[in-house]
Amino acid sequence: MFWYTVLRYIVIGLYHLYFNITFEGTENIPKDGGNIFASNHRSYQDPVFIALPTRVPLSYMAKEELFHQNVFFTLLIKAFGAFPVTRGKGDTQVIDTSIEKLEKGRNLVIFPEGTRSKDGKVGKGKTGVALVAAVAQVPVVPVGINFEGKLKFRKRVVVRFGKPIVPGEIGVTATDPHSLRTIKNEIMKNITELVH
Repeated sequence: MFWYTVLRYIVIGLYHLYFNITFEGTENIPKDGGNIFASNHRSYQDPVFIALPTRVPLSYMAKEELFHQNVFFTLLIKAFGAFPVTRGKGDTQVIDTSIEKLEKGRNLVIFPEGTRSKDGKVGKGKTGVALVAAVAQVPVVPVGINFEGKLKFRKRVVVRFGKPIVPGEIGVTATDPHSLRTIKNEIMKNITELVH
């Protein structure tokens, strides 16, 4: 935690120098760990944007291809909490890994859309985030990452955090298809409201 805190403040300074970045709704960020942050997906910088105002270390799913680029990059993203997910397949191991991270007190970042949006519009999302939330029964903090065009020097970026969604509080305590759709739809609705 000591080195994570030191590195976090360094990265905060660098990102504020490079981007014109602001954070809204930071009062909705839980002070403890074991929460899911569900966000729209705009760029490879998204995990960092979400991590900057949060004090508890994050873990996040990353497409498997990123772990085969080069040894240094693989070690780097693993050090920052990334673990691989095979897209388009029923990867049950990633669900187990996600729940394990939450139980260890880490926060978990999930991008329900599964891929980056080129036009900034929020897609329908997949039920993976709902399954993890329903099994672990942990709060889901919706996040909206906002910027126009491509990321570049001094680009204005607004990251909005919504109120946590607790599966039990919206009447979901099971993992049947209807329950998972209910959670997913609630999460995606809240993310969409934060993207404008």
